[in-house]
Formats: sequence, structure tokens, C-alpha cells
Amino acid sequence: MLLAVDVGNTTITIGLFEEERLRATWRIATDHQRLADEYAVLLLGLLNVEGVGASDISAAALVSVVPDLIPVFETFCKQHLDVKPLVIGAGTRTGVRIMYDSPRDVGADRIADVVAATQRYGPPPLIIVDLGTGLVFDAISAEGDYLGGAIAPGIGIAAEALYERAAKLYPVELSRPPNAIGKNTVDAVQSGLYFGYVGLIEGMVARFKDELGGNAKVVGTGGWAELIARETKVFDVVDPDLTLHGVRIIYEANRG
Repeated sequence: MLLAVDVGNTTITIGLFEEERLRATWRIATDHQRLADEYAVLLLGLLNVEGVGASDISAAALVSVVPDLIPVFETFCKQHLDVKPLVIGAGTRTGVRIMYDSPRDVGADRIADVVAATQRYGPPPLIIVDLGTGLVFDAISAEGDYLGGAIAPGIGIAAEALYERAAKLYPVELSRPPNAIGKNTVDAVQSGLYFGYVGLIEGMVARFKDELGGNAKVVGTGGWAELIARETKVFDVVDPDLTLHGVRIIYEANRG
């Protein structure tokens, strides 16, 4: 079994693979202060719920946009699983040619998304929309090259900034309001966030398609993807576990 870990700024996503089958997934909050032993209590407990022990894990692979947590998870894997994890980053063989001005600036999670989208939903061109802490758009050319993308604040960050900077506004549930024209503060905030981000995504995808010069397939992923997908037909497919599949594919390409 392979333990795949995607360490994000807000959420850590863990996937348990048996060969190519994603047997189970879990999501826990990212905590920069938590130690390897504390993460072990959480992760080993989750594995135990699935009927899996530490000795059943034969390999581990990791992507992280939080550099401080990479050694924490390396320690967890070595001490509690007795495996040395593959840390995906600059220098890892992925099979993707990166056309960014500075390839090292591209997050490993974005490349994992590209690898998974190309293998699972290709052929390219492809557009990936990752609705997580940030709203990230990635473009893959018809030749399978990573061209670049765009980054905007995620819907959760936008909501938090609104509540923190506007004295008379308060947190509301991020869900679809009954109408675009809100008749009260809750509906008005929900409309601005929900419909506003739908419009943002549709507009950016249209621009990406124009620049790619083809009928690119659009893959949505990330924690907010399924919510937004209910309101728009911009996504051809939604795969919340896209990054985990990319981690597995890259591990398979490098394990020899």
C-alpha cells in the first residue's frame, strides 16, 4: 500500500492506495506547530479505522506547499511507518516539460495535478482549476507541456478578508443564495462570493481557452470545486482527489 500525502496551506489530504485504487481518503487541518508524533496519532488512528496497520504501508510519497512541514512528515514516515517517503519537488522525474520562466517556482502540487489530469482525462490541451486556499488555474498545451497559469485568492480567503476588514459584516455559510440580488446581508454576501467566483472562473477559463487555441477540457479539483460545479457547466470533470492520483503516478515513475 502507498500512503500519498498532499500538505496544503489549510488542509492536509491523505490517500491510501492499493495499486492504482484509491482505497480511502482523509482530510485534516494543517497545523504548523504539530509535531511528527502528534501527526502519527492522527494518521495511524485513521489507518486503524480502515483496518490498516503501520506495517501494511510499503511506501509513501509527499507533496507540500508548506516547507516547514516536509521534515515533520519525513520523520513520521521513517519513525512510524519505517519507510522513506518520496518528497516530490524540483528534480523529481515527472515527465512534464515546464515552460514557466522559472520552473522551480511552480508548486509540486500543481505539477502533480498536471500529471494526473493528463493521464486520467487527456489528451491535452487541458485546463485545471484548483479551488483550494488559493484559486489556481493551470494550462497544459496540446503537446502536454505545462505553460503556466493564474493565481487568485481562494473563496475562503476572500470571505475571511471581507469579515475581518468590514466591521458590520459577519461570517456566513458559503452556499448558493436564492437569488443574485440579495434581500438581506447574508444573501448579499453569499451572492457576492458564490456567484462572483462562478463568474471569475468562467471568465478565466474562457481566456485560457482563447490562448490555448483549442477546445481544452477543463478539470476542476480542490475543496470548493464540487460546490461551484453545481452552478456552472464550465467543468468537464470534477476530481477532488486529482493531486493524490498525481502523487501516486509520480511515485510509480520514480520508485525504480
